[in-house]
Amino acid sequence: MADTRSRWQPRWRQVLLWGMGLALVLALPSLVSPFRLNLLGRYLSLAIVALGIDLIWGYTGLLSLGQGIFFALGGYGAAMHLQLNCHSCSRAAGGLPEFFGLYGVQQLPWFWEPFHSPWFTLVAIWLVPAVVAGLLGFLVFRNRIKGVYFSILTQAALLVFFNFFNGQQKLINGTNGLKTDLTRLLGLMVGSDTMQRYLFWLTALLALFTWLLCRRLVRGRFGHALLAIRDDEARLRCLGYNPTPFKTMVFALAGGLAGISGALYTVQSGIVSPQFMAAPFSIEMVIWVAVGGRGTLWGAMAGALAINMAKSLVSEAWPQTWLFIQGGLFLLVVTTLQGGVVGWFQEGGPRRLLARLGWRARLSTYPALELETGQEGED
Repeated sequence: MADTRSRWQPRWRQVLLWGMGLALVLALPSLVSPFRLNLLGRYLSLAIVALGIDLIWGYTGLLSLGQGIFFALGGYGAAMHLQLNCHSCSRAAGGLPEFFGLYGVQQLPWFWEPFHSPWFTLVAIWLVPAVVAGLLGFLVFRNRIKGVYFSILTQAALLVFFNFFNGQQKLINGTNGLKTDLTRLLGLMVGSDTMQRYLFWLTALLALFTWLLCRRLVRGRFGHALLAIRDDEARLRCLGYNPTPFKTMVFALAGGLAGISGALYTVQSGIVSPQFMAAPFSIEMVIWVAVGGRGTLWGAMAGALAINMAKSLVSEAWPQTWLFIQGGLFLLVVTTLQGGVVGWFQEGGPRRLLARLGWRARLSTYPALELETGQEGED
């Protein structure tokens, strides 16, 4: 009987935690202002791209500095659909989105046409970034490019895409981007409070589904292969495995997740522009994962949420200080907390810290903690 109770106790704790999380998500729209709810929805969408980066960097050892490419592709897909199906927006000649009239364009470009369909758009926002990432990854990985060279190459690809999108005024409004806040989705204005509530719930649901998908992948054989690539790719080749398909698939998956994240972020922020492909933004994505804890899925999500919320609060009070704080956080992680904050907690960092600060007497009241911190307290 005692064994049965001990077996079910952790499961009940998980059920309780999940129930509290669900209740919080459902209640948040009533607890915070529409402005804060919109920010939380955006940050949850950014947690999805952070999960993709954690897959390719934390589990596979591939540091990509170009995830902004796939993030922006998903955002442009969502924005193009909203622009084409906006009945209340100003229109140029021929019923085109207004910005086309500014440049004398009188016929809709061919690649805009399929985005009239909501079903095509729902597929394109993740499939197009995934295909682009898969093609780029295959060309890179088949030539065994890795390490710092891979990072430099992804950054170079990011600059190519940024400059291309920035100069396409007649096709996608160039540097001005595409606005979505005045468009309608399912009969509701995208920028309205009601739509923001629904978008927040949708983003929370997709973030949870993405986490469950990534968790399943990393706990199976595919995840073991990714870890083998990260730890010793040469040994994996000697065992008869070709790492190229695994790296291509995980890079394509991360690209698809970035596309979904970009689409959700665009709809909630009200605009998509080439600035999503700017180098600092892609570097920030890496910082979220590093601070939260790479190789820990919860860490990637927590890092994206915590850092962006801190950025918003600090920037409101002291606009000029956030970059210094962000740089300090990254230096702290690189030099001291290489597993990130979540990794530090998982490795028993708080217990070791308390032991070294002379709190061994207090910890002795908890036998399990005493066993784990015994050696550290004697150092």
